[in-house]
Amino acid sequence: MFNEKKVTQTKETGRNIIGVKTKIVGNIESEGDFRIDGLIEGEVKTNGRVIIGKTGVVRGTVICAFADVEGTIEGMLSVSETLTLYSTASVSGETTMGKLSVEPGANLNGTCTMKGAVKELKKKRIEKTA
Repeated sequence: MFNEKKVTQTKETGRNIIGVKTKIVGNIESEGDFRIDGLIEGEVKTNGRVIIGKTGVVRGTVICAFADVEGTIEGMLSVSETLTLYSTASVSGETTMGKLSVEPGANLNGTCTMKGAVKELKKKRIEKTA
């Protein structure tokens, strides 16, 4: 009775690491997280988290649930949940996110759209009219 062990299954997705002196030209898609310290020219797509280290550069498109940026993104960035820009971050291009966290010193150039705020405003307007 007391010795029974419950077995829980977890979804193993792993973490993909792009090293400092690595250059990838093309599209990458995974269910797991990405840590990018090298250069990617193309599209990065995941349902997980993308971490762009200080030496990391993405020229192209990033589509993910969460993003932590210390390096550079040039192109489109679409984050369904939270985008965190650290002081060394440089993002230029079209950016869409649910929530935004920015440290002083980060650079964000281009268009910026927050999806979450629009949904909340619509909900409040509906509640007021009811």
